[in-house]
Amino acid sequence: MPLLMKQAPRDAARTIPLTDAERAARVQLAGCYRVFDLLGWTELIFNHITLRVPGPERVFLINPFGLHYREVTPDNLVAVDVDGQPVRPTDHPVNRAGFVTHAAIHRAIADAHCVMHTHTTTGCAVSCLEAGLSHDSFYGAQLHGQVAYHDFEGVTVNPDEQSRMVADIGTKRAVILRNHGLLAWGGDIAEAFMWLWTLQRACDVQIAAAAAGALKTLPPQVLAQTVREAGPGEPALCAQVFASLLRQVERREG
Repeated sequence: MPLLMKQAPRDAARTIPLTDAERAARVQLAGCYRVFDLLGWTELIFNHITLRVPGPERVFLINPFGLHYREVTPDNLVAVDVDGQPVRPTDHPVNRAGFVTHAAIHRAIADAHCVMHTHTTTGCAVSCLEAGLSHDSFYGAQLHGQVAYHDFEGVTVNPDEQSRMVADIGTKRAVILRNHGLLAWGGDIAEAFMWLWTLQRACDVQIAAAAAGALKTLPPQVLAQTVREAGPGEPALCAQVFASLLRQVERREG
């Protein structure tokens, strides 16, 4: 099945007007793509960050397929429903694999307003390990008992995989797609970002430490305490972290 997916937009009677709330969401999401570019979390024209549009219907914004993250703007983001139909006319296609993955989560998990997926080198490396993520590091300990795993079934273009993926994810916001990459979701961009950043840092440290020797095992009581004190659980902290990165992007782009 081709990755390039371009469905006809809704007819005029079902077109959703562009609201001020959606405009604000577009600015937020475009800024997030710039943050990922700043961090080097890019993969040519692939991978996705999606954000639900405020409103009663499950509509979300996704990047236009064919553009690098640094080319994503508030205006060229594509608004689609969970069936893949653009809610208004657009010249841009979307990536079918990205749509299938993100639509499954947006459709099934009410609190999943933002979904992020990456193919970073260390994230992919850990996803390929039989044992998965180690929790014997500062960042890994914060995610003890908080990580879901979903087995690789090929490029995610088959809608039949959606139910299995959602079942594997459950309520866990940090996800390792085995032999594939990392994923996180949250109630807003800042929360999803903090889950993904913590997962990414845990992978970075694990892969770096593997070259030096065995990790020192952390006791259960320390793991439990670290989870209670972890950054992703503090919405105000998540917001501050993400705002600091947006300021870096603004300074870089002038």
